Amino acid sequence: MADEIPKMDLKSKDITEEQKQKLKQLFPEVFTEDKIDFEKLRQTLGEEIEDEKERYELSWAGKSQCIKVAQERTTATLKPCREESVNFDTTENLFIEGDNLEVLKLLQKSYSQDGGKIKMIYIDPPYNTGNDFVYNDKFGEELQNYLKLTGQTDEEGRKLTTNTEASGRYHSNWLNMMYPRLVLAKNLLREEGVIFVSIDDHEVDHLRQIMDEIFGEENHLSTLVWDLRGGTSAGHFTRAHEYILVYSKNKNLLPNFPASDNSPITGRTTIRPTKVNPITQIEFPAGMRFEGRDAIFSGIIGDAEPVRILSEKMIFENGKLKYGVTLESAWRMRDQMINWIGGKETFDSKGQKVLEIYFNEKGIPWYKKERGFINPKSVVRTGSTKEGTLELEDIFGTRVIQFPKPSSLIKYLVDIPTIQDRDDITLDFFAGSGTTAHAVLDLNKEDGGNRRFIMVQLPEPTPEDSEALKAGYDTIADIGKERIRRVIRKIKEEQKTDQKKLNEEEKPPHDLGFKVFKLDKSNFRIWDVSSDELTQSTLSEHVETVEKSSTPEDLLYELILKDGLELTEKIEEKELAGKKIYAIMDTMLICLEKELTLELVREMAKLKPSRIICLDEGFRGNDQLKSNAAKIFSDLGEQVIFKTV
Repeated sequence: MADEIPKMDLKSKDITEEQKQKLKQLFPEVFTEDKIDFEKLRQTLGEEIEDEKERYELSWAGKSQCIKVAQERTTATLKPCREESVNFDTTENLFIEGDNLEVLKLLQKSYSQDGGKIKMIYIDPPYNTGNDFVYNDKFGEELQNYLKLTGQTDEEGRKLTTNTEASGRYHSNWLNMMYPRLVLAKNLLREEGVIFVSIDDHEVDHLRQIMDEIFGEENHLSTLVWDLRGGTSAGHFTRAHEYILVYSKNKNLLPNFPASDNSPITGRTTIRPTKVNPITQIEFPAGMRFEGRDAIFSGIIGDAEPVRILSEKMIFENGKLKYGVTLESAWRMRDQMINWIGGKETFDSKGQKVLEIYFNEKGIPWYKKERGFINPKSVVRTGSTKEGTLELEDIFGTRVIQFPKPSSLIKYLVDIPTIQDRDDITLDFFAGSGTTAHAVLDLNKEDGGNRRFIMVQLPEPTPEDSEALKAGYDTIADIGKERIRRVIRKIKEEQKTDQKKLNEEEKPPHDLGFKVFKLDKSNFRIWDVSSDELTQSTLSEHVETVEKSSTPEDLLYELILKDGLELTEKIEEKELAGKKIYAIMDTMLICLEKELTLELVREMAKLKPSRIICLDEGFRGNDQLKSNAAKIFSDLGEQVIFKTV
C-alpha cells in the first residue's frame, strides 16, 4: 500500500494535457489509445478544419518554438522574502521578483483554476524601440538562463542586451518574447476578465495580430489612443500618442462596464423626425409627474425636438398631468415609453432600467434611468509620462526612472473593470517601477475597496551612472518594491491624521502590505538522469530530497504553489504529538517533519483534513509506518488525498 501513495507533482501545470482533456470532453470519439485521430476530428467538424497551407496568419522566425515554450513545464519555485515584505502574514498582495515567463508558468496551477482568477491585467512591455531590453529566452532553458542572467549560478552573470535592428531578427525576437507570455496570461484571466496592453507604433500592428490569434479577434474590445498631452519630434510628425490594446477573455460573458456614479441619468425622449424614428403617437395617462406646479400647453411645444399636442390642451395642476393626453413626435424610445406607461418593468438597449417617464417644466416628456453602465471613450486624456516622472521624483526625491506611466492612467484603467467588485485581483507582469501597485493602493484608499495586486518584475540592473544606482537601487525590481513601501507609508500617515473620521465611518482598513517572493530553483532535488551520469555519488545525493539551504518556509510555499493554492492563503502553525504541522484553510495539512510517528499520523487524521502532504523522507524507509498512514488517511473517505514529496 505504501507504494500506492501518489507523489507530489513538483512541476508547473501541464497546459498541453489540460487542453487535450478539454478536447476529450467535447469529442471523446476522436481519441484512440489516448492519441488524437485528426482525421476523425476533421470528419467530426465537417469543413471547419482548413486543409490548405495558404491562410491568413502572422508568421515569424521562431514562432513554432515559442509556442512550445508556453507549453513547457518548469520545476522552479518562488521563495518567500519576509525581510523585504510589508505585513507578510496578513497581506494578499504579491510582488514577485523573477523572469515573468517562468513566474507565469508557476502561477498557472493556483490562478488559472475555475476558468481563471485574475479580473484585470495591465502590462507596459518593452516597445522594441532598439534601446529597451527584450527578454532573451533560450527555449527550454528559461530558469537556467534567468539564474545566470541574475548572477545566481556563476560569478560573472550575464549582461542584459538591447534588441537592435542590426540583430537581423528585430521583430521576431520581440514576438518570441511576447507570444508565450500572453498565452499564459490569458489562462489566468477570469472568463469576464480584461487585459490592457500599452504599446506604440513600433509594434502595435504585430501586437494586434498576435492578440487576435491568442484571445480571438472577436474579443478585441478597443484600441485606446492615449493622448500624451505633449510629444517629441519623430520624423515628419510629433509623436503625441500611444496605444492601449484592450481584449476580453470572453466578450459574450463581459457585461458593459458599471458606472462608478450611481445617480440616475436623465434625458429627452424625442429627437428630430428621421427615417429611423418616424412620427408616431403615444397616449399619456393622467397623474404623470410634472417638474413644475401648474401649467397649460397647446399646439406644438419644443424647438429642436418638437412635440405636437393632439388633445385640445395639456393641463398640469399641483405637479401632475390633470387629464390624459395624446402626443405626437419622433420618439427616441417609443417602445420603452409605452411599456413603462403600461406598468411593465422596462430596460433600454444598454440594459439600464427605466425608472420614470415624466414631463419637464416645458412640458416635454423626459426619462430617468439607472446609471448602470458606462462606455469609456477610446481616446484617453488622463495623465502623461511627464506626470509619471514627476510623481516618482516626489516619491524618491530623485529621477530614478525616465518617463514611467503615471498612476492616474493606471487608476483609470483598473477602475473600469473593477468598480463593481472591488476585491478583484490585478496582475502586472512587466511591473517596472510599481505604478500598477501604486494605482491599486490609491484606488482602494479612495473608494474603500480591497482590490489585490500581483506584480512581477525581472531584477533588471539599473544603468551605470544612473540616478537610481547612485541612490542605492541596483535593480528595477528594487525600485518597484521601495515605491510600494513608500506609498503604503504615505497612506498610513494620511490615515493617522483622520483616524477619528475613519472610526466613525467604520470602514474596514484596506490591505496595506505585500508579500515578496523571488524566483529560484526547486527546494527539492529532482531526479534528472538526462543531465547527470548514473553514479554512486549521484545516487547518494538523492537520498536527501531537500536542498540543505532551504528553510521550512521555503518548502511550505513551494508545496502550496505546486498544489494549486494561492500564495496568500492563511497558514496556521500547529503542534501535534510533539511535532509541527501547517494547516491551510482548515482543510489541508502539510507536515515537513523528517521523523514521522504513528501518533502524529493519528493526530493529523483527527483534524479530518481533505488533503495531506508529507515528506517521503519523514518515513525514513519505514514501509510499515507509510502503509499505516495510507490506511488511516484512506479511512477518512475516498475524497481525501494523501501525497508525499
